[in-house]
Amino acid sequence: MKILSIQSAVAYGHVGNSAAVFPLQRIGVEVMPVYTVNFSNHTGYGAWRGPLIAPDDVRDVIQGIEDRGVLPQIDVVLSGYQGGEGIADVILDAVARVKEANPGAVYACDPVMGNAKSGCFVAPAIPVLLRERVVPAADIITPNQFELGFLTGTEPHDLASTLASADRAREMGPRTVLVTSVERPDRPEGTIEMLAVTDDGAWLVQTPHIPMKANGSGDVTAALFTAHLGRTGDAADALARTTSSVFDLLARTHESGQRELQLVESQEAYAHPRMQFAVTQVR
Repeated sequence: MKILSIQSAVAYGHVGNSAAVFPLQRIGVEVMPVYTVNFSNHTGYGAWRGPLIAPDDVRDVIQGIEDRGVLPQIDVVLSGYQGGEGIADVILDAVARVKEANPGAVYACDPVMGNAKSGCFVAPAIPVLLRERVVPAADIITPNQFELGFLTGTEPHDLASTLASADRAREMGPRTVLVTSVERPDRPEGTIEMLAVTDDGAWLVQTPHIPMKANGSGDVTAALFTAHLGRTGDAADALARTTSSVFDLLARTHESGQRELQLVESQEAYAHPRMQFAVTQVR
């Protein structure tokens, strides 16, 4: 499998491509990372250095990849946080070019906008752009519950409403929706869930909630789920593998007391997931 991953990069820590690439490589996926920023660290620190990469420069890198004749070999285009409006055009153009070269390729979009605790943390134009142009072009999306609500103009909270919101998102274009950070009011205390919805059904997995904010964990989740699903076509298996890997990554990070993901230290969790959580078919 080959993935063209168009995301941010940081020198210190793990977000964007700096979170997604290594876990993908550790499970045997060839990744072509294209950077949209090259920062010293993620912006959550409040201070950072380094450049935003101009959309034309990002486009030029993708053109150089196309010049090598490898677009027909690309199975997936993956994108995450979009810092500015211009990069969406570059990503959508890359998706169109890859799909023209390989009609079996898919586009997986993590529509990063915000979360239930902090609200939207992207530029005001980005959520509208994601909803109106980017998500309709995607085959797979991986929103959290908050982002799913914004994309669909709904308020998912319990299982039934979250399933309905996922179905509405699927009517926009994507056939597969992975909803992360599902917090149902009737779930057992101290737990959190993920929900995968496809044409074949819907599956829910529950894990203990690890009380920490982990920048980059969503990027790892989107990357691993997309890769596992692409390999097997089995959403339940992809959900189980991804959940196992990401939980162990977060647990190790929490135990370390460090702010940044213990990405390299957790590599066995990607290569050999323990499959410790039951996946339940809910539809």
